[in-house]
Amino acid sequence: MTLLQRYRATGADLPYGDPLRAHGVAMEGYFWRFTQPDSGRVVIALIGVNRGPDGPWATLGLAAHPNGFLRTVAHPTGWADPDRLGARAGDVFVADADRVRVDLGPDAQLDVRITQRSPWPRRSLGGSSVFQAVPALNQYWHPWLLGGHAQGTAILGGERWDLDGAQAYGEKNWGKGGFPDSWWWGQAQAFAEPQACVAFAGGQVNAGPLRTEVTAVVVRLPDGEVIRLGDPLVSAVRAKVTDETWSLHGRGPNTAVEIEGSSPLGAAHVLPVPLPDEGRNVPGAIEHLAGRLNVVVRRRAKILWSGESTLAALEHGSIERARAEVTRRGGDENAADAAPFYG
Repeated sequence: MTLLQRYRATGADLPYGDPLRAHGVAMEGYFWRFTQPDSGRVVIALIGVNRGPDGPWATLGLAAHPNGFLRTVAHPTGWADPDRLGARAGDVFVADADRVRVDLGPDAQLDVRITQRSPWPRRSLGGSSVFQAVPALNQYWHPWLLGGHAQGTAILGGERWDLDGAQAYGEKNWGKGGFPDSWWWGQAQAFAEPQACVAFAGGQVNAGPLRTEVTAVVVRLPDGEVIRLGDPLVSAVRAKVTDETWSLHGRGPNTAVEIEGSSPLGAAHVLPVPLPDEGRNVPGAIEHLAGRLNVVVRRRAKILWSGESTLAALEHGSIERARAEVTRRGGDENAADAAPFYG
């Protein structure tokens, strides 16, 4: 193994590196979201490829709004592509940059191609910014797809959906420990301007003695410009989050971003998060698929763009709280399809 391969095996990437290739850490997570503004439909698909004590396995999920569908699976196999963006779990979940195919049963299927992609711009650093180059963090994040058009269908419960024309978003997260102890996340399209896209991710980041709280915000403006805030020294983002509200304020040398999100707890799904070393999932993430999100972008105090989406994804998670809930359920960590339990 070369020195660079050893370095990437910690989860880190050099500037101008490719964070989309698998690193070989405990968890490589892939997430897609398809938003159809005219119909009010949202579909998410996720795969986490985990390295457990008995070998690789996968966390799989498919969920939708407004029919409330959710299907999650702990699959005994998993593979993450070391050469490009891609992951699979046998034949039930196969995905790359161009296509996502999911078959979690006759009532839980998705087959979508992604065209007219708006990828992350070629920059020295990805969504994790300077933390991208820090070895052995518990979590890294990169929103690699900030727009695109979907072509395909989904079968969700007893409904068949035509997703042609849906707006597409994709991201990747990975790390040596799976997920942080606590985290918050959001993503929105379906603004009045279809080119616009907003995403953010935050949580407790640690590597050895290093421990800090970081939030990153990414905004793709209607004209295609991509703004990223979240460098602790030059563009810090303050986040105040509950199970029903997300308030973020970030400021850089010339640009400021304000985000306010909300959604009632009763509307949320509960998604599984993996504990790679334990070879199991726990129901750890409150996931709203159709929250309200308002964003304002200012440059030198002048409003550059503002928008509102009522189909925003908003998430709040906690490993400690998930473990407590598994205990309450008598050890049934596979009950993630149950009604929301937080509150």
